[in-house]
Amino acid sequence: MHSDVTGAPRSTEEPSLPRSRTANERLHALIPGGAHTYAKGDDQYPEHLAPVISHGHGAHVWDVDGNRYVEYGAGLRSVSLGHAHPRVTEAVRRELDRGSNFVRPSIVELDAAERFLATVPTAEMVKFAKNGSDATTAAVRLARAATGRPRVALCADHPFFSVDDWFIGTTPMSAGVPAATDELTVTFPYGDLTATEELLTRYRGEVACLILEPATHTEPPPGYLAGLRALADRHGCVLVFDEMITGLRWSEAGAQGLYGVVPDLSTFGKALGNGFAVSALAGRRALMELGGLRHGGDRVFLLSTTHGAETHALAAAMAVLTTYVDEGVTARLHALGDRLAAGVRDAAGAMGVGDHLLVRGRASNLVFATLDEHGRPSQEYRTLFLRRLLAGGVLAPSFVVSSALTDADIEHTLDVVAQACAVYRKALDGGDPTPWLGGRPVRPVFRRRA
Repeated sequence: MHSDVTGAPRSTEEPSLPRSRTANERLHALIPGGAHTYAKGDDQYPEHLAPVISHGHGAHVWDVDGNRYVEYGAGLRSVSLGHAHPRVTEAVRRELDRGSNFVRPSIVELDAAERFLATVPTAEMVKFAKNGSDATTAAVRLARAATGRPRVALCADHPFFSVDDWFIGTTPMSAGVPAATDELTVTFPYGDLTATEELLTRYRGEVACLILEPATHTEPPPGYLAGLRALADRHGCVLVFDEMITGLRWSEAGAQGLYGVVPDLSTFGKALGNGFAVSALAGRRALMELGGLRHGGDRVFLLSTTHGAETHALAAAMAVLTTYVDEGVTARLHALGDRLAAGVRDAAGAMGVGDHLLVRGRASNLVFATLDEHGRPSQEYRTLFLRRLLAGGVLAPSFVVSSALTDADIEHTLDVVAQACAVYRKALDGGDPTPWLGGRPVRPVFRRRA
């Protein structure tokens, strides 16, 4: 037994999830994949240990069986202020009684655009949408229209850009994507300017844009982003930063604000709405205006979404941006992440698994890797680790922090991690994690077969 975040004793036995199991079966019967995002699928969790959530508050969530968890990576990194943050929910409630969608733009759209561009001053215009895929695909379409070129060059080392064909065709889940579409997407490695220039030379005059996350679990090499900016300029293509994750978490103005390299276009989402559906395409006026009415060229169907400017979602975004600036949220995320990463590394080292359980990434966006006895990435050891975390009341597909975490939450998490590392050590000593899996191992999202 050990104490949970409330101080009450908690069993280290795995939680009983009869209602979650039933709900999962019903979800699969009605919803393909049992969830609306593949990364939330029950195949991403140990067998029979995929809790279905009832509600959340702050850094905690409760499942339908009444179990309470400290949650990391909330909403796939979107809930960075914690669930039901009062400044956000109050802003949303104010708009709910005023109507959410009209036949003409709401004044809230102007307010939100001004607030966003004041926070991200490297952009000159912005257009809001509901999800990241629409924003990145709009950026690609705009780049193709502006350059008259067909090909898209994306960073092969970054896991996800869009649900649309131009990206999904490059993954193992490419069923349904015409080969002719797939052939128009080419890839380049992160951090390698020479390889990228070779690609642009090979397809000289054909590449409309370079699209990448400006940073992920590794910092960009010195001069890399500036070098990429110069390459794009020299070869006449559009530079697009996907800031879905880095936006707000790296700095209030995103990675472009932190590293001082200005892309032609950038896309924001995730943290922008603290769980409410809002994303943004932003960039240079000369490009963005091609999707408007004040130019004499061919019109670009940039973004046109019925629900893209719902007033309550834009109010949420404004509240989030204000909170980040007023309360120094980005700095808090880094401080929390630094403490968590150091504690996990200490616990892993003390249990002799420091070379097998690795914490990676910027402090505000931590992930973990699980390696087997030969130092190879292992889904089996990931399953073992996730099972022990769940048994201790920690729901953590990653270690991505929210600002709602308390010192007690971090302390509790590190206690549970230490216990998980003890089991990890036993599995390594035996050379076989199978006795601790409790069923099939978790599986990667992108795979060809179900």
